[in-house]
Amino acid sequence: MATIGILLITKNADKTLRKCLDSVQNWTDEIVILDSGSTDNTLQIAKEYTKLVYKKTDWEGFGVQRQVAQSYLNTDWVFAIDSDEVVTPELKASILHAIKKAELDTCFSINRLTWAFGKYIRHSGWYPDRIVRLYPRTYTEYNDSKVHESVVIPTNTKVKKLNGDLLHFTMDSLSHYTSKTNLYIKSWADQREGKKSSSLGKAISHALFRFFKMYFIKLGFLDGKHGLLLAILSANTVFTRYADLWIRKIKRNGDDINLP
Repeated sequence: MATIGILLITKNADKTLRKCLDSVQNWTDEIVILDSGSTDNTLQIAKEYTKLVYKKTDWEGFGVQRQVAQSYLNTDWVFAIDSDEVVTPELKASILHAIKKAELDTCFSINRLTWAFGKYIRHSGWYPDRIVRLYPRTYTEYNDSKVHESVVIPTNTKVKKLNGDLLHFTMDSLSHYTSKTNLYIKSWADQREGKKSSSLGKAISHALFRFFKMYFIKLGFLDGKHGLLLAILSANTVFTRYADLWIRKIKRNGDDINLP
């Protein structure tokens, strides 16, 4: 029988962690949780579900954190999940069926359905949202990206689709959104500082394009007021990313920002 282990990285996730772990508890062989310094009840909840709870507080980015978490697993297959995600019964059945016969040069993608501000978002470029999350442990791992990390797909790998959705309960308030995106913005700029050029003009143009793409090209208007809000917030995030990169360049060069 092929074995499957859960790879989970956490920090201050006590609001969503229990629901996440309930959805994977009874059909997986191992659950590994790597925490990066929680100050809430995350660790207490984690220890109710697994003995394989570890800490790594010297933050090197999401990719490295997932690599370290994987090093504690011993199963044939890895299923990476976030603390604000829940496996549906259909997805669970699809996963168990897939690993029975799959060869160890196969990775599987899942479809995430995101809940944001009280509604499932089915457009805006957020759905369908296929990402590789199930893969053979000894075959591959996550890359080194500080943010927006992904599983490395070796050449000639077969990538197959799983049925069912992975429910993603990402944001329930603007303060929650801000706290999450601040880390992503900083990590994005850290990764590109000195390698990617930016300017205030680029910040504005990229932000405007992001809004147009999400709201019109990706049919965000079909998500109603939520689609409009998400397009505005996403554009603001893009603007802040490029503006941060531009300000860092100015500081690095010892220049002043000339304001009117």
